[in-house]
Amino acid sequence: MILHALRTACFAATLAFAAGASAETAHMEGDIASATRFANLALTCLHQEYPNHLDLSLNSEGDALPPHALTPAFYGCLDWHSDVHGHWLLVRLLKQFPDAPFAPQAWAEIDRSLTPEHIAAEVAFMRQDGRASFERPYGLAWLLRLSAELREWKDPQAERWSAILQPLEEEVARHLKVWIPKLHYPIRSGVHNQTAFSFGQIWDWANVSGDEEMKALLRDAAARFYLKDKACPINYEPNGEDFLSPCLAEADFVRRVLDSASYAAWLEQFLPGIPKKPGKVWLEPAVVTDRADPKLAHLDGLNLSRAWMLQGIAHGLPAGDKRIPALLEASKLHADAALPNVTSEHYEGSHWLGTFAVYLQSQAGL
Repeated sequence: MILHALRTACFAATLAFAAGASAETAHMEGDIASATRFANLALTCLHQEYPNHLDLSLNSEGDALPPHALTPAFYGCLDWHSDVHGHWLLVRLLKQFPDAPFAPQAWAEIDRSLTPEHIAAEVAFMRQDGRASFERPYGLAWLLRLSAELREWKDPQAERWSAILQPLEEEVARHLKVWIPKLHYPIRSGVHNQTAFSFGQIWDWANVSGDEEMKALLRDAAARFYLKDKACPINYEPNGEDFLSPCLAEADFVRRVLDSASYAAWLEQFLPGIPKKPGKVWLEPAVVTDRADPKLAHLDGLNLSRAWMLQGIAHGLPAGDKRIPALLEASKLHADAALPNVTSEHYEGSHWLGTFAVYLQSQAGL
């Protein structure tokens, strides 16, 4: 029942039922239309090298190279992490819609990126001095999400890509296993360096890969950072450039670690303001004033990530919990506010928001 409600909330904002068509046919057509729209955003930027935002320390003049020479697998979509999750977007959609119009180009573009030579260069780049914090934790978490998606896909080409990606997957996991035990405090920001969102991504990868060592590190981090938290000040959110909610991301991670009964009790203390019945506006969507501004456009992403995190929180509660309807109602409100704005009009948003839309609509975190 909960999963059905989640699906209804997730797709309601984008499925248009054609006149005279059966509900099933219209549902399929709406899904493919949305998938094509978001796939095209990734296909446009996956190997578009410029504009490009490099975030690294130069060790010498030898590092002053174009992005495709530094990280030849992931150099498009403005920055490394967006290119990584642009690949994830295409893999996710190919699994669901292998015969969609965008499929042939998507196969070709992923195959262009994921070669043994390119991944070997990515690993070598990460092993250089000064790279310990490169894309940590956000980009690294997305790399593991991509790896998990390929691992779960029982397709010969996907299995080949997964094997090619494995050395980088192992290097990323190694970086994180060194870092997580040394992290003395959580990072509660609403942008890339937030720990809670990335911990959720890494947990999901560890489930797929069977990495119990990583799960143990994350359980310990949850206990150290989050399980004693109470009354998260969600009324202070958002900051003006957030694309992740510190409060909701924490709750969405913790539901992965606890059983449903324990989680329900923890959530009562952590977010006591969640209504016990729908109809009361509990959490308003963020307002975006300028989608051509790369930082202000983050708030479209915040609405999308809030939508899926609210679904995740509902998913973690026991069936019949009275907070579930209000959580799903708030999720739909945020999805309705954000999905129409995931367009190609401004590259500031188009290079990454498609991933957030697909994560929401395909229920990737569930």
